[in-house]
Amino acid sequence: MSHRLEAQFAFLNEADRLKSVLRATTLVDGSRPENSGEHSWHLALYALILADHAGAGVDINRVIRMLLIHDLVEIDVGDVPIHSANGTAHASAETQAAEARAADRIFGLLPNDLRDDLRNLWEEFEAAQTPDARFAKSLDRVQPVMANLMSGGGTWTTYAVTSDQLDARVGTKIARGAPALWDWVRHKTRAYFG
Repeated sequence: MSHRLEAQFAFLNEADRLKSVLRATTLVDGSRPENSGEHSWHLALYALILADHAGAGVDINRVIRMLLIHDLVEIDVGDVPIHSANGTAHASAETQAAEARAADRIFGLLPNDLRDDLRNLWEEFEAAQTPDARFAKSLDRVQPVMANLMSGGGTWTTYAVTSDQLDARVGTKIARGAPALWDWVRHKTRAYFG
């Protein structure tokens, strides 16, 4: 029991470092960048509140679990903004390899049963092939859009994002897991993109 608790608390203490990872997205009031811990908590709340927009068969409890752990790899890798310089760094093979190494290290702190469970859940989120993961990924993309809407354009202004870039980098992911959300949100963005 003592060894298991040591491992569990080692992981939880390491996870606390996520609160120090600053994201490009700001709080909705634009006052400061949000941190990745705040982002993960907010996404879990998004899943709880927007559950009625999930597709058939989506297990909201699994979605919440995914969203609580999805960005833990940023402890090692940092936030890679989706709208950064060329827009491809976010999904590059280099970034994905760095995140996989981070997942090995961070989830590896846990007892084997928890390590395997959470690592598999993280991989499912990353692959975005299951209904649960597609919905979780859609929420991960919609939350920064809402922050940008509320903060007067936020990172869209910072990175000179075009309407086509918003659709390709964000819209397709949201529409895949929550089409009605994307329709509603995309309409709201017209004030910034026409």
